[in-house]
Order: sequence, then structure tokens, then C-alpha cells
Amino acid sequence: MLFIDELHTLVGAGGAEGAIDASNVLKPALSRGEIQCIGATTFDEYRKYIEKDSALERRFQSVAVEPPSQEQTIEILKGLRVKYEEHHRVKITDEAIKEAVELSTRYIPSRVQPDKALDIIDEAGARVRLGSLTKPPDLADIEEKIELLGVEKEAAVRGADYEKAADLRDQAEKLRAEKDRVQKEWRDTMSEISGTVDEEVIAEVVSKITGVPLTRLEEAESARLLQLEAELHQTVISQEEAVSQVSKAIRKARSGLKDPNRPMGSFVFVGPSGVGKTLLAKALAEFLFGDQDAMVYLDMSEYMEKHTVSRLVGAPPGYVGYEEGGQLTEQIRRRPYAVVLLDEVEKAHPDVFNMLLQIMEEGRLTDSFGRKIDFRNTILIMTSNIGADLIKGGQSFGFGKREEVQDYDSMKSSLMSEIEKFFRPEFINRLDDTVVFRPLVKDDLYSIIDIELKKVCERLKAKGMDLELDQKAKDYLIEMGFNPDFGARPLRRAISTYVEDPLAEALLGGEYEPGVKLLLTHEEGADHLKFDSTDMPADTAEPKEAEAATD
Repeated sequence: MLFIDELHTLVGAGGAEGAIDASNVLKPALSRGEIQCIGATTFDEYRKYIEKDSALERRFQSVAVEPPSQEQTIEILKGLRVKYEEHHRVKITDEAIKEAVELSTRYIPSRVQPDKALDIIDEAGARVRLGSLTKPPDLADIEEKIELLGVEKEAAVRGADYEKAADLRDQAEKLRAEKDRVQKEWRDTMSEISGTVDEEVIAEVVSKITGVPLTRLEEAESARLLQLEAELHQTVISQEEAVSQVSKAIRKARSGLKDPNRPMGSFVFVGPSGVGKTLLAKALAEFLFGDQDAMVYLDMSEYMEKHTVSRLVGAPPGYVGYEEGGQLTEQIRRRPYAVVLLDEVEKAHPDVFNMLLQIMEEGRLTDSFGRKIDFRNTILIMTSNIGADLIKGGQSFGFGKREEVQDYDSMKSSLMSEIEKFFRPEFINRLDDTVVFRPLVKDDLYSIIDIELKKVCERLKAKGMDLELDQKAKDYLIEMGFNPDFGARPLRRAISTYVEDPLAEALLGGEYEPGVKLLLTHEEGADHLKFDSTDMPADTAEPKEAEAATD
């Protein structure tokens, strides 16, 4: 029985001018039954090469080999388990095999069984094996002593002290014999079973391959997830409802209770400009990945025209940019565990929403290459300013006292009616929640100004300086930076105008040297802040770079 792998390579192989290729050489023998042959190829290669040669296609009976089911894959892996256990010198449990099949089916959709499950078992066995291969510490000590004796012996020979050289040679021989004994014991130990591949090791391997955190929740992370609202409120001020909804989605996903066929969460954030919609998405990315920039950010004003919509999944064949892939799908293919932020989504062309329906319901999207991109481990956040004019100024619904729940409910009801006018029903129906952000009031800015000033202080500390504002200075900045129509952004501009600009001029003019602490206050009637300086304590006056270098 002749087996030919990659059968399509026979078509055209060896064919040159005046010659015949390998497939034509085989045809007579195949038609007369002189060769019993099985060939293997893929559907795409079969269509591309073999179907074009109808004579060759007629001589083979095509048999479609489908991937096995999960139950069949488990049986295949159990049959191959002995081979992998002998190769890696580990024990593979039944639970590990089951976990490898289930996790690979769920989190590695681009490949098929049993190939991907076998790879995970193989890598997990190697991981456990390598973890046990630690060199004995006494072996390293013996090698170091042998090397030292060799140096001393050469010195003795150069000094014509042959008796000492002979003595050192004998000592080295004894140590080499000891080294051989220790190495033999180590090899004997290595030949024994050195560990167990269990479901936790499998989860760790799949997590490394996909970037999705699948390892068992530790107590520290569980406690942190329970306090997620408090952590997010350190960055996002006065948006309890929004923070609560997003926190619930994260906890549900990490505890394993979310719908496995949908994204971790699909939200539309609506509210006036500058109240923290984009900031909450960045804070969430920082909580999950340790970096605010670790998210997929798309400004939807770039997708306002119909022909730009295809950039999300990639240009069609024949168009410029086809080989580059989609701006959304390529990023998720490389990092399937991510926060996807579609900023100011109301500016996008309506066809974008049709494309998002598949992500929100089935957790996948097909790109221009025909690959199915998995969105099941993403959080989809869309920000919008729809209906912001209804709550302009923060007082339209009686927000003089923000604790009145009926005012918030009235505002939310009006915004939802605006959203229902803008978005199609099938889009709204697939959202997990529409989160309405409250407008900021003056009291909120006192918390926000501390966060913004802390960033300025961090930049100054890198130069060996410190910054402190008294209450009068903060009151003045808030007075100049409070505009209920525009949220917190005017405050940031006020800090830039009244703190950063004069400070930059003073630093360039050489007025302040490293080691000073700047004190800012405001005198009544003045249109600027007053700068004073004092010396910092000696132990805090060094720039951060110097501290890091000494560490």
C-alpha cells in the first residue's frame, strides 16, 4: 500500500519542456490497478490542483475526513497517552486530557482536533519535565573546584613545583570521579517519573498560547475582583452605575459563568462629553492588563463613509490593502483577550452596526481572508454622545441634588428614547446594557483635580522636585475650569494654563533647581496662581531615575 502525503505536490512535479510530471507517470499504473495508493491533501489544495486535472481526479475516490468529536478526541489522546508519558517521563491524568480537549475546542478555533489537543498535551508534558530538570547544586560546586584545581596546577607547573602539581592532579581526579557519580545518580533520577500533568498545567499552557487568563483564581485575585468597583473609582469619579455594570461583567467572566458563545460584555456608554466614558474603558484595561494602552481603540469618526467600513475586517480581494488584514480583526486575532473601545460610535456609517451584530450575538466575525475571529473573550464598549443636549448643564432633570434617584431615572428614560430612535432594534436587543453616565457637578471636580495634579507631581518628581497646592489654589482652578456642559476637560485645560505653562517657563528660565518643593496658592483678586518654593528633605530630593539605577 503506497501512502502519499501532500498528494497535490505530484501535479506539475518534474514537469518541464518535453517531459511529463509525476502525476502523469502514476496514471497508467493507477488505472491498471498495479498500485494501491492512498493520498492525503486538504480541501483547498484538492480544489486548486487535483480537480483541474480531471484524469487524475477520476483515478482517486475522494473521502472527506472530518475532525473527530470531543469524545472521539479524548479516546484518541488516551490511546496516545503512553507514548507521551514515556517521552516526557511524566504522568498524564484523565482530567488533563479532558481539559486539553475542552479548552482547545473553546479557545483555539483556528485549528482542528485532535492536532491542537495533542500539541497542548505535548507542551504541558515538556513544561512539567523541564520544571523538574534542575541541576544538583553539589554538581556545580564540584565543577567549580575542578576548574580551580586546574588553574592552580598550571601555576605549579610554571613554577617547577612538580610535586604540588602531581598532588593537585590527584585531587582533580578524585573530584572527577565524584562528579561522574553525582551525574549518574542525577540521570537515574531523570529516568523516573518526574511530575504529573493535571488540568491546572493544561490551563496554564492554553493561557500562554492564547493570552486568555484561564488559571485557577487565587485568593488574592478573588479579593481584588470583589473590590473591583473601589479600584475603578480611584480613576473614574461619580459614575456608580457604569462602574457597577462593567464590574459585574468582569466577575461573571472570571468565575466561568458567562455565556461561552458571547463576548464578556457588550455596552453602550452614553452621556455628556468629558464625564469619563473613555476613561472607564482605559481604567478597565489597566485593571486587566496592567496598562491603560492595552486595549483595541478605534475612533469611529474614521469610518463615516461606506467604503471605509471594510477596513474593520480587511479590504476585499483585488483591492489595495487586502494582504494587510482588518484593523479590528487582526488586533483581536493576535490578542483575543482585550477591551475593544469604539469611540463616538454614532459617527460611524450604519453598515458598521450590521457588522457588530455578529460579534455581539455569536462572539465571532469573519475577516477578508475567510478566517473566523474569536471575540468571546473581549469586552465590547461603545461610547456615544447621543442625547447629550438633553442633559446639558447637568440641571435639566433637577440635578441640583444628585442623590435623587427619580431624576436619574427620568434622564435615563429620555436618553433611552433617543437611543431607540438612532439604533436599530436588533442592535439594541443584543446589548448587555446601555450605561447612562451622570453629568458632573462642582463637588466631583475636587476628586478629579487631585488625580490630575498627581500626574503633574509624578512628572516633576522625575526631575527631583515636588508640587503642592493649597485649598485656595484648588478652589481657583475649579472655578476657572468648571463648565457643566463639558465635564472634566475644562479643568484639565485650567491646570495646563495656570500650573503647567508658568511652571514650564520658570524651569526653562532656571528659577528652580532639583531638590525644591513648589507651593502654589491663590491671592484674592489675582488672575494667576502664586508660586513659592522650599527645600525638600535630602532623602526625597533625588530624581526617580537615580533611585531606579541604585535599586
